[in-house]
Formats: sequence, C-alpha cells, structure tokens
Amino acid sequence: MSSSVDYSDVQGLVRFGFGKMTEACYILLNIKNAPAARAWLTSSPITTAIKLDPPPETALQIAFTSHGLEALGVPSNMIVGFSAEFIVGMAGEEDRSRRLGDTGTNSPSSWRWGGLGKVPHLVVMLFANPHLLEGWKRSVMDAAWNTAFEEIECLPTSDMGGREPFGFVDGISQPDIDWEQRRKVSSNCDQLKYGNLVCLGEFLLGYSNEYGKYTDRPLLTPEDPGSEELLEAEDHPGKKDLGLNGTYVVMRELQQDVRAFWQFLDKVAGSNPVERYKLAEALVGRGFSGGEPPVPLSKNPIPGVGTSDNQDKRKLDIERNQFTFDSDPAGTRCPLGAHIRRGNPRNADIPDDPKGLISHLIHRLGFGNTNPRADLIASTRFHRLLRRGREYGRSLTPEEALQPAPPSDSQPGLHFVAVNSNIERQFEFVQNAWMMRTKFDGLTEESDPLLGNREAVRGCPFTSAFSLPKENGVRRRVVDMPQFITVRGGAYFFLPSIRTLNYLSKIDGRVAAAKQTGVTDRD
Repeated sequence: MSSSVDYSDVQGLVRFGFGKMTEACYILLNIKNAPAARAWLTSSPITTAIKLDPPPETALQIAFTSHGLEALGVPSNMIVGFSAEFIVGMAGEEDRSRRLGDTGTNSPSSWRWGGLGKVPHLVVMLFANPHLLEGWKRSVMDAAWNTAFEEIECLPTSDMGGREPFGFVDGISQPDIDWEQRRKVSSNCDQLKYGNLVCLGEFLLGYSNEYGKYTDRPLLTPEDPGSEELLEAEDHPGKKDLGLNGTYVVMRELQQDVRAFWQFLDKVAGSNPVERYKLAEALVGRGFSGGEPPVPLSKNPIPGVGTSDNQDKRKLDIERNQFTFDSDPAGTRCPLGAHIRRGNPRNADIPDDPKGLISHLIHRLGFGNTNPRADLIASTRFHRLLRRGREYGRSLTPEEALQPAPPSDSQPGLHFVAVNSNIERQFEFVQNAWMMRTKFDGLTEESDPLLGNREAVRGCPFTSAFSLPKENGVRRRVVDMPQFITVRGGAYFFLPSIRTLNYLSKIDGRVAAAKQTGVTDRD
C-alpha cells in the first residue's frame, strides 16, 4: 500500500473544501455535444489538492452523475463498475426515496432538480474569494462551454459567517482523514474508544477503508481502450483503476423554514427568550452563542486534546469536535435525539469500553453491557461523512424570524454536499438509520428534530415529538413539531481524479460507438 497520496491527482474539494473562498455557486449542466464536452474537459482549470502558498483565489471542481457519464460517451461495461446506488441515482427508486425520507413534501416529484427527468449530467462547482466569483464564471463559461453544455440551473450560495440559516455555527464536526495512511485496521479488530481519525478509503476510492478492505469501483483490463493511461489497482494487480483518487459526492438542496423554527419554539417556550434558546440548543445539541468554542451540551472532552486558552483555529476546531457522549448516557444534558447526536453518535465498536481480554470477550458475545441502548446504534467509524456544503439565501436573526414574513419573502437553506466512498454505507445509512429512524437509540415517535419529515412510518403513526430527559424525573415531551426542512433537489455524483478526467476527455468515437453497439460489454 502506498504511504502517500498524489495530491496533484485529487480534486481539491476533498482536502480543502475551499472554506476561505466565501463566494461559490453550483452550476447544473446537461451535455448537449459530447465531443465538445470532452474537449472542454481537456482544458478545464480544475483545482487540485496540492497545498499552495499563497493559496489560489478561485477554484473549479467537476462531478458527473451516471447519466452524465453515459452522455459523455463512457461505455456501459465501465459504468456498471460503479456502485448500484450511484447508477440508479438518489431519486431513481421509490424504496430508496422512502428510506431517505424523501416522501410527502420531500418527494422527488416536487423537486426543482434531480427528480424524474430532471437529473443533471454534471455539476461544475465554482469557488472564489470575495468579489471574484462573477468574473471567474465568465472566464469559465467560454464559447466551448456554450457549445458543450446546456445549463439547467445555477445554484447560488451565501456567506452567513460560518452559521447555517437557523443561526447555529456549522461545519464543526468533521472527520480527520488519514492522508498518510498510518491507521491500521482489520475486519477482526475492534475499536474500543471513539476517535476522529478515519481511514483514507472512506473518502477516496482505491484505498483501504475502515474494514481494511477496498470499496468496489470500475477496474479496467488492458483490452479497454486507453486503460494504459490509468494506474494499477492496489487490490487487483493487472487491473487499471478508474476510480482511484476519485470519490462520490452527495448533493441535496435543503430549504429551511427559519421563521417556522423560531416561531414554533417561541410558542412552546411561552415567548420566554431564555427558554426559547434552551429549546433550540436541545434540538441541535450545541450552544447557540457561537463563542470560542460553541460547546456541545454534552461536555465530555477527550483527555489531552486542546486547551481552553488556545487561540489557534485548528486547535479550537479540535476542541469543538473531540468529545463523546459517554458521560451523558441518559441524554439529560444533550438529548438522545438531538441533531448532532443523531448525525454522529460518537461511539466505538463495543459499548461500555470493556477493560481486559475477558471483559472484551464477554462484550463481544453480547453480555456485560450496562447500557442496552448502546447496542441500538452502529459503530460511528463506518459511517462518517465529509461535509462540504454551503448556505444560500438571506440570513435571519431569531428576533427577525419571529416577525411576520413580508410578501416577497424567500426561504434560505443549505446546499448539503457530502464526500464519501460508499454512498449506501455512509450517507444513506446516516440518513435512514440515524436521521429518519423513529427508534434511534431506543426512542419512539420522533425523527431528527431538524431534518425529520414528520411523515408517518410503518408501526409509528406519529414522528413529530422530541424528548428532553430529566435527571430523576419524568422526561419532557415537545409534540406536534412541524417540518422545518424541505428537500428541493438532489443527486449522486462521481468526482473523478485528474487522471480519470483526462482519460474521460479522450474517450473517442471508437469507444462511444462500442458503447452503442455493446461490443465492449462484458457480462
């Protein structure tokens, strides 16, 4: 296994996120002329994961849906090597939509993009320092662009100063990627403590993941045209790796009803501002003040990580992120169903951190667990997401949100963008098992307080409650919560490596013709 990554072959979104480039947009496109699109790819100024000093002022990233790869001329024998969920798409199956919570008002039939007949071929992501985005767009959208692509929509973003539209500091909890590949795991190796370092293969294809295995991706043979331009797969000698240094990107447009959020909490709190903020913090799981750091409600930092007087941003981020819920098993400080607790339960493979070989064996056999609920949540390390989203629309303070909406009011939201190597095991698992599941951590009649769609599910006609456990007392129940977030679009994309993009740009008429006739297809 290679000990280093060729950053020049990786699109920079995976490593950086371009957070300091506060202007951005996502341009959804269809390919109307495949040769012109391939020609444009040849000269597109894609930003890599190389760390530059000074850093660039602009960045461009490209990702394709399975429909887009087909439209580009990629033969079907290569496309079938991608994951089934990527090929089918986010809205391609009714059962998948149900699992993701995309029902009722979230149904793909009402999406602005990404639903049936509305899936884009690709997304071009543009990022820029302040006041540079419009000029950057004009330089990218040249004559070759107009010949190659048809624009579906340009999704704008906003700079809300590091906060999401409800007003909470966002983007704090991120995994620490093991770029040096020093982390050693195997299928029979349990992790007994929560840790934030995650194997590279969870976020880049072609590398070992948290199971000590390699995620499936398209592998080419010497007979495949142009395969000599690709590198050999580490886990399949003799095969060329089309996925190496690429990954999958999940995009969802999430419209947030900020006024409904704060007005509902104000009603429950009896217009008491202190109580209103406490309820909001309970739903999210973090303090609202936004101080340094905006601490989680469950204050159980990992020993030896960070110091309270540290002003270095990276170390502050570590302080914000390095905590567990071990000291709050009943959820009396951070409710069991709080958004951050569902999004990342921060647990290890075996509950209760068994000490010694005998205790370890007892726990592995399913005994000795003093917290039965802990067995209801799958180990966190297999389901981490790298979030790269951006807000859009106009920000509102809680006080502004309590006022009646003007006639021309438009709702803000979040362009959710997540990087993961296994869409089913990472994004779809988190969305289904943790966010939408009404029985998460032994709960009932409640889904995620922010993302929940409040739709009835089998065996549970009500999903609009939220529980606030109390020490030595009866829990408090907030009921009849409205839906605060509505899905307005979404799709699964493949973010290729630079080498793979070059390969795709050279798929010529012979390969495109073979795709149409099925000559290169292998059963």
